[in-house]
Amino acid sequence: MFVLFRTVTYATFFVGFLLVYLPSRVLLWSGIVRPATMEAPQIAGMMVASAGALLALWCVVTFVAIGKGTPAPFDPPRRLVVRGPYRFVRNPMYLGGALTLAGAALFYQSLLLLAYGSIFLFAACLFVLFYEEPTLRRTFGADYEAYRRRVGRWLPHG
Repeated sequence: MFVLFRTVTYATFFVGFLLVYLPSRVLLWSGIVRPATMEAPQIAGMMVASAGALLALWCVVTFVAIGKGTPAPFDPPRRLVVRGPYRFVRNPMYLGGALTLAGAALFYQSLLLLAYGSIFLFAACLFVLFYEEPTLRRTFGADYEAYRRRVGRWLPHG
């Protein structure tokens, strides 16, 4: 139960800061306001953002249920998570965040918000390459290496 509390706390701060607060600052700074009418871009944006949010939520639940840990680097899962969305790609949580930002960019029709989402994904790539993957190799050894060979980093293996 305590792992669930830690996960909700960390995820709230992560999501709140990177996927809500900073994008709202981008929109405020650029002068973009909520569209007055709901047209195709807004509906499509809500669908993309919802899919991204659901994917990220699925990842968080999987970390708690399977990994017995949290998405936070300072409180990681105790077990290697290779089920749920992690069966398909190794970094679905970042993809969920990027989809959420892309959906918001589409909803607001904001190139600046799309640029922010691109920066988010680029930073995630660097974090994965230089911190997460080396840490997972050290922590889970051969199990992680087998998983890495079997499952793509960002795209499912064909």
